[in-house]
Amino acid sequence: MAKSLSAFMAQNAKKVENRKIVASTRFIGEDGKPMEWEICCITAGENQKLRKSCMRSVPVQGKRGQYTQEFDNAGYQAKLVTKCTVFPDLNDAELQESYGVMGAEQLISVMLTLGEFDEYLSAILDLNGFADMNDLVDEAKN
Repeated sequence: MAKSLSAFMAQNAKKVENRKIVASTRFIGEDGKPMEWEICCITAGENQKLRKSCMRSVPVQGKRGQYTQEFDNAGYQAKLVTKCTVFPDLNDAELQESYGVMGAEQLISVMLTLGEFDEYLSAILDLNGFADMNDLVDEAKN
């Protein structure tokens, strides 16, 4: 029995729709309600490039001329969040200037509080198909 590959063709794959969320209740729109941020899904290839850009060669202590690879997790999270943010435009020079920073990764790190950033990252991971870590812990306990 021959199997059809048509379901796997790019034109037949369902697109992951962007999602609007409130990343922080501190940003209030003209209607008096918290502003919605728009996030998107990225491909595994795009994620691989982000991860690769966060690898650093660091010297091995006591081993002259030898290096090991180290992953910058905080840098990766900032890059992932900025890559998946559609709105607001974190690359907007005026927005960056208003916070006194240069670059989208720096901007997101000062725009959101630590708790807001973690919740925002969690929403982005969820949209990109990652299970919630708390759900995984609960599942492991059962």
